[in-house]
Amino acid sequence: MRVLMLSKACIVGAYQRKLEELAAVPGVDLVVAVPAYWRDERGVTSLERAYTAGYRLEVLPMALNGNFHLHFYPTLGSLLKRERPDIVHIDEEPYNLATYHANILARRLRAKTLWFSWQNLFRRYPFPFSAMERYNLRHVDYALMGSQSAAEVWLEKGYRGAFSVLPQFGVDPVLFFPPALPRPLSPVHLAYVGRLVPEKGVDLFIAALQGLEGVWRATILGSGPERERLIVQAQSAGLAERIEFRAPLPSTEMPAFYQTVHVLVLPSRTQANWMEQFGRVLIEAMACGAVAVGATSGEIPAVIGDAGLVFPEADVPAFRERLAQLVTDPVLRETLAHAGRERVLSQFTQRHIALETARVYQGLLA
Repeated sequence: MRVLMLSKACIVGAYQRKLEELAAVPGVDLVVAVPAYWRDERGVTSLERAYTAGYRLEVLPMALNGNFHLHFYPTLGSLLKRERPDIVHIDEEPYNLATYHANILARRLRAKTLWFSWQNLFRRYPFPFSAMERYNLRHVDYALMGSQSAAEVWLEKGYRGAFSVLPQFGVDPVLFFPPALPRPLSPVHLAYVGRLVPEKGVDLFIAALQGLEGVWRATILGSGPERERLIVQAQSAGLAERIEFRAPLPSTEMPAFYQTVHVLVLPSRTQANWMEQFGRVLIEAMACGAVAVGATSGEIPAVIGDAGLVFPEADVPAFRERLAQLVTDPVLRETLAHAGRERVLSQFTQRHIALETARVYQGLLA
């Protein structure tokens, strides 16, 4: 079967391992179309060519790069006519112009189509997005939902087609693995990785560190509009010497960073128009033997399960208490670290997600 996937997310090198696993499935001939870069509040993320065995990566120009709702690929039609795929996998939300544009072009060529969604809040969009969403709900052969809550949203919105609940990406446990030697018992390394924006709750992390006893150090790795404010908050709390702010790393360097981390936090706070959709950094860190601590926003509790610790979102004392447990109890850290790695191996590997995706393709052409 000839499959063409359209995915701006796959500019990230670590995500490309799913593509290699997918291309390794017998009968799958895969082409993946990506932009040369993507621009958001963190800056510009350029294409990484990290894992490209077994499939072809096509770089397409993107119009309105950085506009989440309105970006699209002007030359996609030419690529589709040249490739003549059986299936077009649109790795975009159904209310976006990129999905609408790709879906129309693919269906004109009688290709089967599917889209992916993380949307886990019921939202009504103005025209023309509402019209594009309505078309994509009614004219698609399959939908992949990143979580059960996302599936519930689209069912409520009227989607009546076939679908599966499947995360967009997993992790490769061969690349993301615990360090060869045990982490030092002290200081305990606590870390946040991700965007520095209000909804990620990084200010809550700094607040929880204030007054946290024990021997520890912390890293905040990421970029975004809140960076300077967070640095000032850490200085005001007297924590400037214990919290290191670091710029984002290439995805291929993240496993080595996670191997230095004892505890990875994700203190997300739900907003009127957003709640945590998955929290990929959780499974990356868990695969590397770090313990995950997360808030109750969105999918975080479902991802962590019983292999980490969860606290009520925005509850700083409860957050500090969870951190204190892990700072002072190395046995608990070791137990949860092992459980986290096993949870990833059983549910969240790139191979597992690739095989499930291939089964969807096979079903579409059956």
